[in-house]
Amino acid sequence: MSSEEFEKLHEIYRSLYDELKLMPDRALSCHGEERKRLVRSFDERQGEAEEVLQGMEDELRDAPSTHRNAMNTKLRMYRRDLGKLQRDMKISAPGFGSSSTPVGGSHHSIYSSQNQQSTHLQSQRALLLQGTEALTNASQSIERSQRIANETEQIGTDIIEELGEQREQLDRTRNRLVNTGENLSRTRKILRSMARRLMTNKLLLSVIILMELAILGAVVYLKFFK
Repeated sequence: MSSEEFEKLHEIYRSLYDELKLMPDRALSCHGEERKRLVRSFDERQGEAEEVLQGMEDELRDAPSTHRNAMNTKLRMYRRDLGKLQRDMKISAPGFGSSSTPVGGSHHSIYSSQNQQSTHLQSQRALLLQGTEALTNASQSIERSQRIANETEQIGTDIIEELGEQREQLDRTRNRLVNTGENLSRTRKILRSMARRLMTNKLLLSVIILMELAILGAVVYLKFFK
């Protein structure tokens, strides 16, 4: 049940009622064809008012229980006021009532009365409901599109963050490889330096051995051969 729709029907009814309540007094001051036109106009407006009340009653069926009692009271008051206007019109214009819609009757649709203005009112109301439904569907579609766009944006942000983290990891790996290469170069230099010192030490050791052998030979020669 739409409280907004109920309020719209309420405004339509108040406009019709304000027009109807002036007609009994006008009927007292007119005669002949003018009075007949006024009676027909009253009959048409009353039919429209009945139709609006029927629409309000239809809206009321699905109303929340917290609002239903107040709305029911308002509807009963409107039907009572409409019935009073009908009685006043019968007094002001004798013969009125042969084509009027009974107040408080079976509440059947007013379409059977062949009232063109009532039909137009119902058509406008149906168009209004269709427009409202289309607007609601469009709003829901926009909300879904916005939600999908937000989700897509979030996914894109997550991917960018993940790529940034992977880039940082690659930079760190590259730096480690560079450091490892530098360490290997230093190690190779140290090994080459150690190899050169080892060769030098071997040469020195060989010279010392040769010198010791020469000295030993000279001692033996001097001791045993001279």
